[in-house]
Amino acid sequence: MSISTGQDKLARIQAATDYLLRCSEDGWIAGYCSNCWLSSIFQPVFGANGREVVGHAAYIRSDTSGESALSPLALAGADAQLVHFDRLCRTIHALNYFGDDSRQGSLFVSVQPRLLESVKDDHGLVFGRILDLIGVKTARVVIEIPIEVNRDWRLLKHVISNYRHHGYQVAVNHGGANDDWMEDTGGLYFRGLYFMPPDIVRVNASALVRHNETRLLVDAVHRSRGALLVRDIETAQQMATAIRAGADYLQGRFLGEPIRAIATVAAHAAVTGQQLEYAW
Repeated sequence: MSISTGQDKLARIQAATDYLLRCSEDGWIAGYCSNCWLSSIFQPVFGANGREVVGHAAYIRSDTSGESALSPLALAGADAQLVHFDRLCRTIHALNYFGDDSRQGSLFVSVQPRLLESVKDDHGLVFGRILDLIGVKTARVVIEIPIEVNRDWRLLKHVISNYRHHGYQVAVNHGGANDDWMEDTGGLYFRGLYFMPPDIVRVNASALVRHNETRLLVDAVHRSRGALLVRDIETAQQMATAIRAGADYLQGRFLGEPIRAIATVAAHAAVTGQQLEYAW
């Protein structure tokens, strides 16, 4: 990251919020919450038919431990605390990812189910203001809706509509069960979720291997003009299965560990049916 550019963006956020943030010597941003300094690690998301990283999934970590994921529920009790925590995490990720203006690709960030329930309207509005302060369009951010929200299709439809209104891409999770979905000539939908297909459908690699109707799922996603992201790829077999199935995006430790860096791929890297060759 360009340290001077990143620090300038940090200053804008500090002037507009009450977040306690700091910048390390290498330009990495951390934020303070509930007696912890929090920072980002990123896992690359690859295009299955190309040679490049198309984006990164962001995860929050404690700067002190650097190992285990922090539970928002452990850090935040009341809804107001959780909202503050969740928004702070996304701000940290945005500063670390978009600190360098030359960086390409999309930032994949998740939201907590309780936040979606406690914030009644205009989901994504506050984060959109943060992105505007650092000169980033919301279209470069993919909001990952947690799988728990699938149980409440009215809420799911509402939050997708809100995020779409503010220009974000939206990713939802397929749980691996056939009855999670319904399909008609218009495309693929969650049960009860009409006319609101997601931009990206995420499916676990192990579920994809077990799924008996993979082709139906992939075809339905593509007919609805969405993209299929196969995540948690841990083995060469899982990656080969994802590519054969027609996945658009690939993510998992077999391809790249979540680390405190923004990974890029050399021009000679290539995705094949058996392996992904790449160099950092």
